[in-house]
Amino acid sequence: MRIGDAAAAAGLTPRTVRYYEQQGLVTARRAPSGHREYDAEDVRRLRAVRELRDAGLTVGDVRAFAHLLATMPAEGLPEVIPKDPRAERCSAAEAVARRRLADLDARIERLSQLRTRLAARLGEPGAQGEEATGPGDGLRAGADSGPIFWLDAAAPADRPVPADRPAPADRPPFRA
Repeated sequence: MRIGDAAAAAGLTPRTVRYYEQQGLVTARRAPSGHREYDAEDVRRLRAVRELRDAGLTVGDVRAFAHLLATMPAEGLPEVIPKDPRAERCSAAEAVARRRLADLDARIERLSQLRTRLAARLGEPGAQGEEATGPGDGLRAGADSGPIFWLDAAAPADRPVPADRPAPADRPPFRA
């Protein structure tokens, strides 16, 4: 089958299939015309990659144990740590999954701290005080979180207002 059909069967886009091929997660055969051709095994492999990505693993994570994709079930993910003590464990997949889980926990913690900080700035009930989440606590927004700015009218004492900007009391109210 051609790339569009394989992508649809795996629940992906043709662009994603090409990307997974580039990353070494699937290998297409070429027709004499140069078109990519896939079979049922390729579609099963693409579904396994999609399931792993949906579970929170990155393409790099999946690439770390791509050699195991052939042994994955046609539908759903296998247990990384089987419930049956007699079943085999896959230490490579388990190590990658545990590392990803730790990374997700760290991100959730960072985002929770950022949320608390913003909620405190907005005066949201139940938000923690600025002592724990104020400036200088080492918490920085990520590159994808946009510019850092102060939401309150006054600049913090350790950051003077630049001369080219009006003093906090003279600033016009914020308008969306």
